[in-house]
Amino acid sequence: MVLVSSLFERRAAGLYHNTAVVFETDGSIAGKYRKMHIPDDPGFYEKFYFTPGDLGFEPINTSVGRLGVLVCWDQWYPEGARLMALAGAELLLYPTAIGWDPDDAQDEQDRQRGAWILSHRGHAVANGLPVLSCNRVGHEPSPLGASGIRFWGSSHVLGPQGEFLAEANTDAPELLVVEVDLARSEQVRRIWPFLRDRRIDAYQDLLRRYRD
Repeated sequence: MVLVSSLFERRAAGLYHNTAVVFETDGSIAGKYRKMHIPDDPGFYEKFYFTPGDLGFEPINTSVGRLGVLVCWDQWYPEGARLMALAGAELLLYPTAIGWDPDDAQDEQDRQRGAWILSHRGHAVANGLPVLSCNRVGHEPSPLGASGIRFWGSSHVLGPQGEFLAEANTDAPELLVVEVDLARSEQVRRIWPFLRDRRIDAYQDLLRRYRD
């Protein structure tokens, strides 16, 4: 088994990262990824604790494939998924802890969870890669006296066309065992050659914060 594990990395006194470490089948460390995008919102003041990652978007070679690992808030950014794909990732993995405010209306909760899943399906389609997302379940109270957060689970495995291969439930831990055909990405990228047709000569403005 190759294991992707999230942890609080103490790099030095006062210097911390939100890090995913990948362990090989023999227990050795295959590599690690430091979270690049650090959020800051009530209940998740990560900018106070964590410094942004400095290892870039580099896939990790393992005996089961070349893994493009992105941590939680990173999963929303198509740039991260694309850069992992351009570096040769064979599948994308998103260890995450995301949920909704229990006080939100049901339709708002549904929209948030739906957008989360839709973004992952978009990453799978745009890059022609399987996407594996592992999310928490359960409720965590807020230390500030607010309602806290209820994690919506829904861990899932997507194929390279965004199709569901498996999906876990929303309210209890669940183990998913899924066979993923990495060779299928080759077939999908032949019929949807997005990497081939990219206009790399016209994307310079992506390096700007905003086009005024």
